Amino acid sequence: MSAVPSPLFEETPQRAFPRHPISVPLDLIVLRSGVPENLPGRCTDLSESGVGAVVAGELAAGQQVAVEFRLPNVGVPVRARALVRYHSRFHCGLEFAGLPVEQREMIRYWVYRSAPHPPSQLLEFRDVKKEKKIAVTAPTTEAPMAAPAAVAKRGRRVRSRVRSKVRIGRRGFYALLACTLTLAGLGWWQWQRSWNELEARAAVVEPGFGVSPATVSSETMAKRIVTKVDPVYPEAARTAGAEGLVVLDAVIAPDGSVERLRPVSGSDLLVQSATEAVQAWKFEPYLSSGQPVAVETTITVEFRLN
Repeated sequence: MSAVPSPLFEETPQRAFPRHPISVPLDLIVLRSGVPENLPGRCTDLSESGVGAVVAGELAAGQQVAVEFRLPNVGVPVRARALVRYHSRFHCGLEFAGLPVEQREMIRYWVYRSAPHPPSQLLEFRDVKKEKKIAVTAPTTEAPMAAPAAVAKRGRRVRSRVRSKVRIGRRGFYALLACTLTLAGLGWWQWQRSWNELEARAAVVEPGFGVSPATVSSETMAKRIVTKVDPVYPEAARTAGAEGLVVLDAVIAPDGSVERLRPVSGSDLLVQSATEAVQAWKFEPYLSSGQPVAVETTITVEFRLN
């Protein structure tokens, strides 16, 4: 009986670029029947040719995706298109497709910063130490009295050479940093347009098909309130004469309960009381294609002294 070939791509024993361990959040967008879907994940390793990741979703080998992640100590995020090379139990390998020069330079810059001892510098310092040892211990037979002067002269030459290499290394590092930031600024518009197109398409997805909650107006959700708890007027706010509106960003779960609240505006003396009251509110579930879905809306709570 012949074994059924695995649909996964076999990894080559040797990679073109070494991979480096990394643990940062990753956002992945994949098109399913023309509809963008956002999948959260986390990078596990990175190279100039691709990234390994754990993604909360199903992917297929050969599928094209868009990825975004931030490298530690690098201000500009990496945004790239990639090809799924393999996927098994939420672990996947993504190969960059047409990675621009500025994005590749950002990865090289991070690798340079994260490496504790670059191999080239280690070799240089080994040679210098060896040369210095020879200079100090090399015997002289022709002019014994001149040996201390010769050794001192060689020592000064070695120290001068070391300082020169350190200065050159520093200049090269700062030049690399300036080049990376310049290329990132010049090439940003190329990625910004394509990324905005993906985000625009994701924004018009029918609620229930994407990971992000659908946005529903406050007027629509106000008509679906089933249970409403009035806030307690804080005594400190009453004493201070504080009144007005407290605006909250809210995420309503598919069952109609309040899942998350974030203050947008309002007096600090009133925000806590408004948040505690709205947390107990209950809404009629919002339906999309006959199915209850999570929604994001705005809730306003009014406080008046009279």
